[in-house]
Amino acid sequence: MSTKVISEAVIKRLPRYYRYLEHLEQEGVSKVSSGTLAGMLGVTASQVRQDFCNFGGFGQHGYGYDVPYLRRKLAEILGLDRQYDMIIIGAGNIGRALAGYKNFAAEGFKVRALFDIDVKDREIGGIPVLGVDKLADWVKEHGCDIAVIATQKSVASDAAHQLVALGVKSLWNFAPIDLEVPDDVSVENIAMSESLYVLSYRMKTKREEQSK
Repeated sequence: MSTKVISEAVIKRLPRYYRYLEHLEQEGVSKVSSGTLAGMLGVTASQVRQDFCNFGGFGQHGYGYDVPYLRRKLAEILGLDRQYDMIIIGAGNIGRALAGYKNFAAEGFKVRALFDIDVKDREIGGIPVLGVDKLADWVKEHGCDIAVIATQKSVASDAAHQLVALGVKSLWNFAPIDLEVPDDVSVENIAMSESLYVLSYRMKTKREEQSK
């Protein structure tokens, strides 16, 4: 049986739907329409319905969506109904900030260890910091669902290759380089500078519109 291919655009909207539904549930909202969700995300109600139809629909005509139920279904689709063990390669500013982000654990992403060439601290926020020479033995002993690459650009590719060789199948890359990995490895490249460039463009465009 062939698996339905979901577009990247739909996949990137799913976490936004989930976040809004989580907020609505916390506010005690039990029902939401496709129009309301559309307004929150800046898309059309038709797009919302099409997105959910990729996974079965979930709504009832004339009723809308049951918020707790839809949030739980999206959690299942996103794989958020289980815990993931994470490690961070690079204990610099980005690595330390990620290790200190408490919401990861609350959302099911548990940072187990950090690895760095220069081990200045034994732990960060209760998470052990180990030398990169210990990486292979640690992964073989404990396993790893997701590896975060927070190294300098010059060593990011080597770190990725080592992790892939150790059997790690999911990489979250904060180094300013697009990693090339085998087809069976998932990688999410986080280009923070590119987000700033987009923000800069929007600011520039607004200034030009205001000056007309």
